[in-house]
Amino acid sequence: MNRLWIRLSLAFVVVASISAVAVAWVSNTLAANQFRQYVARRDLLAQSGLPETLAEYYQANASWGGVEQVLRQSSGRGQGRGRPPLLLADASGTIVYDERGQRVGTSLSGDERASMLPIELNGAAVGYVLLGAQGRGTLAQSDQDYLDQLRSTLIVAAVIAAAAGVIIGVAMARTLSRPLSKLAQAAQAFAAHNWDQRAPVGGTEEVAEVAFAFNDMADSLQKVETLRRNLMADVAHELRTPLTVLQGNLRAMLDGVYPLERSEITTLYDETRLLQRLADDLRELALAEAGQLKLNVQPLDIAPIIRSTVANFMPVAEEHSVTLAAKLDRAVEVCADPDRVAQVLRNLIANALWHTSAQGYITVEAQLTDRVWGINVSDTGEGIAQEDLLHVFDRFYRADKSHIRHNGSSGLGLAIAKSLIQAMGGQIGAESKLGKGSRFWFTLPCAAA
Repeated sequence: MNRLWIRLSLAFVVVASISAVAVAWVSNTLAANQFRQYVARRDLLAQSGLPETLAEYYQANASWGGVEQVLRQSSGRGQGRGRPPLLLADASGTIVYDERGQRVGTSLSGDERASMLPIELNGAAVGYVLLGAQGRGTLAQSDQDYLDQLRSTLIVAAVIAAAAGVIIGVAMARTLSRPLSKLAQAAQAFAAHNWDQRAPVGGTEEVAEVAFAFNDMADSLQKVETLRRNLMADVAHELRTPLTVLQGNLRAMLDGVYPLERSEITTLYDETRLLQRLADDLRELALAEAGQLKLNVQPLDIAPIIRSTVANFMPVAEEHSVTLAAKLDRAVEVCADPDRVAQVLRNLIANALWHTSAQGYITVEAQLTDRVWGINVSDTGEGIAQEDLLHVFDRFYRADKSHIRHNGSSGLGLAIAKSLIQAMGGQIGAESKLGKGSRFWFTLPCAAA
């Protein structure tokens, strides 16, 4: 009983029934009254000259006293059972004559006032004559039969109208509630980890908006679930390599295959450092994405930070025969955390060095546009395919799935850089063409802004 379509159906039933009964009752009452008034007027008009006779009597006597004799002679009829009584009222509506002698001294009812005929003298009403209120037995048999038939017709029409209203109401209720039922089924299926389940968008505009919002939410949750699964798989993959090296070398030492020498211990120590780096990066990325990473944002000139970072990578660039330069002709005043900006720069320059071959160029420059500083790290390296460019900032993403990291990277650098820049109110992105190099950029709000 608590389902929406049942409640809507009951509401339509109640409304249709009440409306049909009300219309039938009002129509029947009005029709009966109008018909009775019509019959009364017809009978009165048949008594030609009665109002004039009564007016002459009142003019001669200045009152209605003794009018009974005149009315009895004028009517010329007894108190027949098949017709209503003749009534005479004075100017105030008080009955002074009742053919049946039952209502003398009482006042006319509202229905009687609607059907009375005035008796006028010198333009003023001095009384009223009419047929009295009619019960079932006061109408002629043919008139009563017609009234009964009219009443029956109205009852049948009311029943048909109510039935039609109920049928249409139930159909409308089912139509309105069906999209909500489908939405509920989709939600239950989605809750049961059927991530591909979506709600059909249909019904009224409001229901369609709810279904669209549900599907949008489902898309987001499915994407989050996919990222979570990928993250778990990637973390497991990244942990497997150093753990396999550690386990294999330790087992070899225990079996006497490898001697317990300093060089072997150094190799194992490097693998533990890689594990530590991966754990630290995962923690830092989680804090940044949760908005809990502490930042020391302040107005500062990051031009010295850019030059210092470039200078630190200069020996590595020279070793790989790569030209690394910073093109800055003015102060770069931004609102940012200096340590985090240096961290992002180190990551971008390290990636550029890793993917730029000998005799290549790497340039770091800054540009001011619309009160926002943009810092670009451009290289002439191997470039990135367009299908991979959309995912370069994803965690553990590799364009070459068979590639194994030999540079000590955890695979989280760009993801961390993206979270840091966004936390400082900036944006980060990349542009690239295969064989023509790449440009990684990020923006920071101008200190003056």
